[in-house]
Amino acid sequence: ILTGSADRAIRLFNPMKAALSSSESGLVQTYSAHGYEVLDLCVTADNARFASVGGDKQVFLWDVATARTLRRWVGHFGRVNCVGFGGEEGSVVVSDLTTEGINELHRGGERVKFVSIITADHLIGSQGSFDATVRLWDCKSQSTKPIQVLDDSKDSVSSLHVLGHEVVTGSVDGRMRLYDLRMGMMYADTIGRKLLMSSSTILLCYAEVFTAYLDPITSVQQTSDGNAVLVSTLDSTIRLMDKSNGQLLQSYKGHLNKDYRIRSCLGPGDSMVISGSEDGKIYAWELFTGKVFETLSAHDAKVASAVTCNILRNEFASAGVDGKTASSSPVDLLWLTVPGSVIVWSAT
Repeated sequence: ILTGSADRAIRLFNPMKAALSSSESGLVQTYSAHGYEVLDLCVTADNARFASVGGDKQVFLWDVATARTLRRWVGHFGRVNCVGFGGEEGSVVVSDLTTEGINELHRGGERVKFVSIITADHLIGSQGSFDATVRLWDCKSQSTKPIQVLDDSKDSVSSLHVLGHEVVTGSVDGRMRLYDLRMGMMYADTIGRKLLMSSSTILLCYAEVFTAYLDPITSVQQTSDGNAVLVSTLDSTIRLMDKSNGQLLQSYKGHLNKDYRIRSCLGPGDSMVISGSEDGKIYAWELFTGKVFETLSAHDAKVASAVTCNILRNEFASAGVDGKTASSSPVDLLWLTVPGSVIVWSAT
C-alpha cells in the first residue's frame, strides 16, 4: 500500500507483514522530496513508478524500487490536488494549467469546446491543481514544459480520472468536465444544482430571489466500460452520471460529506459503490439500486477520507485520520490527506 500524508512523506507498506504482528507497521520504504503535504498519488500499471503531487506546487515521478525521483515538474501557481497516468506504459502525467485558442459551442444548454490537444496515445496524462488548470506532461521527454494546458475550470480542480483517450475532471466550481483527446473536444456537466430562495421587501414590494448553487466535486471515477462517471459532491451525495448525455443514472446517500474532500470508488466488477464518511464509517451501496448494503465502522469515528479498490484481490483499502496503520493484504495505491490509518477490507 502506498500512502501520502500531511507530514510530507510517502510510505510504502507491506500489509501482510503488518497483519501478522501488531507491533510492526509493515513499512517497506519511505519517499521524501515534498516540502508540503502530499495530496495525491498515482501508480503505473506495472507498479514500477508512481507520481506524487502536493502543496509545494510540484509534480514528482518516482522509481518505486530505488526511491529516487526520475522527473520533477513545476509550473503550477497553487497546490496540486490530483494526478493520473495515461497513454502507453503510463508515459504521461496530467495536472492543472491554462489552455488558449479554444472555440466554444453550446449544445443542449451545456458548453462544448473544441480543444487542440496532442492525440498521440503515448502523450496522455493529467494533473489537477488549486490554480484551476490541468497540465499534461510527457514522461519520456527531458523537457520540463507541459505538452498541453487546460484552463476551463473556474475554481480548483479537485479530482481527475484518466481512462484510455479520455480525461474526466471534477472541480470546486461544481462541474464535471470530459476531455476527449482523440476528438479534441470538451464536454461540461453541472452536478448537484440547487436553488436557494431568499426573500426581501423593497419599496413595499415582496420579491423572491432564486440563486443557483453548485456543490463542489470531491471525487470522479469512470466505470470500467467508460459509459458512466461516479461523482462525489459536498452535499453528502454520490451520483452515477451517464457520460454520453450527462443524465443522472443513480444517486447514493447515507454517508456524511459536508466539509472534507472524501474519495469514493467503484468496487469489483463495478457492482458496488464504496465511500468513506466524515463519521468515520465506510459505506457500500448496490450500484443499480442505490441501496446501502454494508456499513463498516473504522478509524475511531474520525474522518474516513479515502477508499480504493484492488479488483484482482477483491479487496479495498480505506484511509483515515486516526494516526494508525493497519491492513491485511496489498492494494495498489491510496491517497491520504493527513497522518492517519490505512485499513484493508475484504469485499466479499
